[in-house]
Amino acid sequence: MLGRLVLILLQLAVGWFGAPQVLRYVPVGGDAQIFVYAVAAAIIVWLVGMIGAQVLKDVATPSAGTLAAALLGGLIGAALVVFKINAMVPVNVPPLLWPLGLATLGYALKK
Repeated sequence: MLGRLVLILLQLAVGWFGAPQVLRYVPVGGDAQIFVYAVAAAIIVWLVGMIGAQVLKDVATPSAGTLAAALLGGLIGAALVVFKINAMVPVNVPPLLWPLGLATLGYALKK
């Protein structure tokens, strides 16, 4: 259980700092940029999960279905930002945290 918690925190940290670095190399603007960010964040979350499964104890190796769940979660988060649904939430959450958080949640729920 502790290994999964450490993995989730590691996925969030690496995704938060890594996904914007990936976006520097993808020339996309406008609303499409948040969807590219969501895909990059989901792939980073999955890759950190692959590496974490090798390093951490009691953490299973993710499958292709886990990548699909992370992608789906990230794209749902991006849609929340694009369609301004996140403005209805009473807590002030940074817009880029929605795709990253839901990608991580999709990864964790699939496991």
